[in-house]
Amino acid sequence: MGVANVAARPSTRGIVTATLPDLAYDYGALEPVISGEIMQLHHAKHHNTYVNNFNVAMEKYAEAELKGDVGTMISLQGAIKFNGGGHVNHSMFWKNLAPPGECEPPLGELLSMIERDFGSLDALKSKFAAQTIAVQGSGWGWLGLEKATGKLAVATTANQDPCSTTGLTPLLGVDVWEHAYYLQYKNVRPDYINAIWDVVNWKDVAGNLEDAK
Repeated sequence: MGVANVAARPSTRGIVTATLPDLAYDYGALEPVISGEIMQLHHAKHHNTYVNNFNVAMEKYAEAELKGDVGTMISLQGAIKFNGGGHVNHSMFWKNLAPPGECEPPLGELLSMIERDFGSLDALKSKFAAQTIAVQGSGWGWLGLEKATGKLAVATTANQDPCSTTGLTPLLGVDVWEHAYYLQYKNVRPDYINAIWDVVNWKDVAGNLEDAK
């Protein structure tokens, strides 16, 4: 029996869909760190494309599942992972950022964990920058929680792979696809990474830490 026509029990589950989230700030609110033009293109065009493509892939997957078409279900995994990851990653990214005037350094438990696991906030920034700048091609830099040990760690992922693929629970993600910075920083990724700390919303990161426990 070929995998393209395997008998399967029809699914009664609804189709999982994604929706483009609204931002908690205006497109120009992150200037001068990230321009309003970049934010508008990044959110309204790039993120929206991931949402639309994910929804199309999920609809096709649901149809294939009802038919027991395992071959098609398998073939759609790449599109689901890429576009679903793009949606998940960007949805966290927007919340991880805030206008410069609203950003304060990390405090409390988050700061204590940063100092315990990296030595200092500056040491975390240096480690994060070194690993994220070194991402070949497109990808993401992450600060995550390793639940088994209760420790913070820095990781990177390629393309739109979510942080969960590293075994960490994501707390902070930074997009290093060129569409996130090229119009402003050209191909100088280090300048973008070093500047973005001025708009990191550490309150949101602390909230993610609390939720991750």
